[in-house]
Amino acid sequence: MRYPTSTARHRRTLWLDHSRRPGWRGAAWLDSAGTLIGIAYGYTGGPGQWWFEEVRRGLAGRGPDVQFWLQDYFELTELHVRPDAQGHGLGEGLLRTLLDGSPQPRVLLSTPEYGTQPPGRAWRLYRRTGFRDVLRNHRFTGDSRPFAVLGRELPLAPAQ
Repeated sequence: MRYPTSTARHRRTLWLDHSRRPGWRGAAWLDSAGTLIGIAYGYTGGPGQWWFEEVRRGLAGRGPDVQFWLQDYFELTELHVRPDAQGHGLGEGLLRTLLDGSPQPRVLLSTPEYGTQPPGRAWRLYRRTGFRDVLRNHRFTGDSRPFAVLGRELPLAPAQ
């Protein structure tokens, strides 16, 4: 992700905390030399978690047809593939490995909006694997960028 050093330190602390949450699952991809080139993880989402509360705030007043997304879901928290390793199916492989056998009936994630630029690889991956809009142009507390919250029911269809 090429985070600044201070952000990377903060993210590392968050990732460690997240690994202790109920339902935590992770997947990693190593190259032939054993170097980490991709990672994905998530856990069971629910009330009291920062992300859950932020998304609930964004969905407030939108009716029961979107509220069901926050019931019994897996939160796909991170999915990263090193830029020089992208475009070879690793992201989809990580996504499928992570979600395979998930006991939750749905998965949610957030990703930065792409604005006037063409959608990037992450967006194309999510659309290709059946994610749909749950909430668009959402502003999370402490981040001025607009985000999309995407979701889909599980299991994923088999790879084609």
